[in-house]
Amino acid sequence: MVEAVQDAGVVVTGAGGGIGAALARRFAAGGARVVVNDLDAGRAKAVADEIGGIAVPGDASSIVAEAREALGGTVDVYCANAGVGCGGSEAAEESAWALAWDVNVMAHVRAAHELLPDWLERGSGRFVSTVSAAGLLTMIGAAPYSVTKHGAYAFAEWLSLTYRHRGIKVHAICPQGVRTDMLDATGSAGDLVLRPTAIEPADVADALFKGIEEDRFLILPHPEAAEYYQARAADPDRWLRGMNRLQRQWEESTAR
Repeated sequence: MVEAVQDAGVVVTGAGGGIGAALARRFAAGGARVVVNDLDAGRAKAVADEIGGIAVPGDASSIVAEAREALGGTVDVYCANAGVGCGGSEAAEESAWALAWDVNVMAHVRAAHELLPDWLERGSGRFVSTVSAAGLLTMIGAAPYSVTKHGAYAFAEWLSLTYRHRGIKVHAICPQGVRTDMLDATGSAGDLVLRPTAIEPADVADALFKGIEEDRFLILPHPEAAEYYQARAADPDRWLRGMNRLQRQWEESTAR
């Protein structure tokens, strides 16, 4: 059991299913008091009822105050997990780009803006950002998702380097494929790249708890992502050529 979460007030956004629900279950099992947030009020209530938590449905960008009140005035851990998996290229509708930016990046920024004054005053707080390996690398066929997940990772990184000396802990979770509705929505690109090595949402939650125990910023439920990240940094052109081969393989498979 991770002592840092015992009796902690925890908020998990997008927790009506998938990774969010797995995080909520794991925190509750560790002795935390958990607020379950989701746009779908019914799904939020179902998970909250299952784990003995509190459902606070609604837009993840605007529930910090209500969640804090539900937890008796203090949020100790905030899991910015809600996200949207927008596919498409540079030609995707501007509304798709705007939605991806708002949910995948700005919801994190708004939450941090609400949380940090209290956290900095008391010298403690934990911000968990569910990013994606796409935020470290990229994902074929999903420009809005890849670009905004890079933004989510950059914001988590900035929070950590700016406030770690003031007691703020930050974790960026960057899985590859996870068996959720979002994976199902990735279509043929996800089938090619993500599904062969996909893991369960509970595996992501376990990876986070191990990272909390070890006080690590970067959480990689797929350890091989570290090798890809290193290869990308060491030789970007070689890495891009490899990704382009994957792109062409996908294009050929969809043209049949």
